[in-house]
Amino acid sequence: MTSPFDDRLDKMGIVLPEPAAPVASYVPAMAVGELLFVSGQIPVASETLVKGIVGGAPWSDVPALTLEEGKEAAKICAINLLAQVKAYLGGSLSDLVGCVKLGGFVACGPDFRDQPAVINGASDFMIDVMGDAGRHTRFAVGAPSLPLGVAVEIDGIFRIKQS
Repeated sequence: MTSPFDDRLDKMGIVLPEPAAPVASYVPAMAVGELLFVSGQIPVASETLVKGIVGGAPWSDVPALTLEEGKEAAKICAINLLAQVKAYLGGSLSDLVGCVKLGGFVACGPDFRDQPAVINGASDFMIDVMGDAGRHTRFAVGAPSLPLGVAVEIDGIFRIKQS
């Protein structure tokens, strides 16, 4: 069974990947009532990690990324969040009601001030896929480094239909 969200993804030419398995002591998603909490997702597409420091940093051995590259990394995180939601819901987004909150971490130097613009890559994607149901609360903060040297990590809270 497909949903309007599945249909929009199809029209956008986006196929949700197989969700990543946990790499530590956590579960990828957990529902509490009508809220589905999805663990942080990193920007991995086709088994390639988007590594780097948005805006660059002299102490880092990972590449400097532009703001636009950071936004694209955030969009990949959002795609991976929806992949986890779809897997949790049994292979369809038909029981997804909307996005409640995103939490975004951006690998950046101390002088970088555009973390919200980077996380807009994920926020805008959620709105593109879900319309008004994709509007959400969020935070966007900077960090000197993230796991595996990735540029962005984003977690999410989604509203789902209760069964």
